Amino acid sequence: MPLTSTGELVTGARAAARAVFAFNVITVEHAEAIAAGAERAGSPAILQISENAVKFHGGNVAPLAAATAAVARASTARLSLHLDHIESTDLLHTAYAHEFSSVMFDASKLSYGDNVKATAAAARWGHERDIWVEAELGRVGGKSGDAHSPGVRTDPAEAAAYVAATGVDALAVAVGSSHAMTERTAALDHALITALRDAVGVPLVLHGSSGVPEPELRRAITAGMAKINVGTALNSAYTGAVRAFLEAARPTAVDPRRYLTSAREAMAETVAGFLGIAGG
Repeated sequence: MPLTSTGELVTGARAAARAVFAFNVITVEHAEAIAAGAERAGSPAILQISENAVKFHGGNVAPLAAATAAVARASTARLSLHLDHIESTDLLHTAYAHEFSSVMFDASKLSYGDNVKATAAAARWGHERDIWVEAELGRVGGKSGDAHSPGVRTDPAEAAAYVAATGVDALAVAVGSSHAMTERTAALDHALITALRDAVGVPLVLHGSSGVPEPELRRAITAGMAKINVGTALNSAYTGAVRAFLEAARPTAVDPRRYLTSAREAMAETVAGFLGIAGG
């Protein structure tokens, strides 16, 4: 199937009071698992490659992007490609050449004024090329601090001003989730999600969703989240399957295809499980 645009998936989900899930791709097995999980669930999904994943592959986005795009086109599911948490302007400018229909430009570490300036420039560049641009305001835990510390949550009035000043198409907001959580114990501020939905006028994005329990995710979608990012949950499934295979009386196993098959299947089941709650 031809690649779908992220903007189409997210705006469609938002209009239907649903959410589309975005899953991080680190290896080809991740991409294959996401496609397989989406097919099982009968749902669309976004395959996203982060700047950290690009660094892992030697700083060259081309091989992983090409492989991910090929997997997506071979799938019967509606899938899009997204470049995630991009701080490098040089990497941002590779998006069009490698079939990404969307980019999350992350200037959240900058001061508010510098964030607005850099993000507005990224949005202008993207829109000139029909690329959908997501940004972040507030501080999602796990990377830059505690998700529950005072002052880190996204303020609705500031978010509305930020969206107006930058022209971004979607906004990732800090509402209590945290990156890199391996247990699903996060509690979200659902009243804040609703206030942000009413204030900003663009789709809201939840980062750090691996640590959010299913009932919390359902409530977040009902409150207004339209794009839900998942990364660590796939890595936990991958690593757990590999560990289980190698510990199960297979000390002499050397063929990676044998344990990567288990890892890919575990990730596919994880993807299908998340997609089962996409309707809120």
